[in-house]
Amino acid sequence: MENQIRSRDAKLVPIGNSKGVRIPKALLQKYGLKNSLLIEETDKGLLLRNKEESKLSWEDTYKSMANEKENWDDFNATLLDGLEDEGFEY
Repeated sequence: MENQIRSRDAKLVPIGNSKGVRIPKALLQKYGLKNSLLIEETDKGLLLRNKEESKLSWEDTYKSMANEKENWDDFNATLLDGLEDEGFEY
């Protein structure tokens, strides 16, 4: 399935000394947008993202690390790399 770029017209509305964009309810629901957004400046323009998606929970982080299936067999060898002879406490 190809990625389709969809566009919609939007008007900037005055909000004090700033301007805001009204996002249709259907898009708010579709993308789970709530009270806060992240606005990223990219080479192609502005990107709006859900703020909650920007950080992984600790649980998600652990799951992601477990899925990597990294080989830690050499870890113990690197702990004792000769520094124990230099008077450092480990």
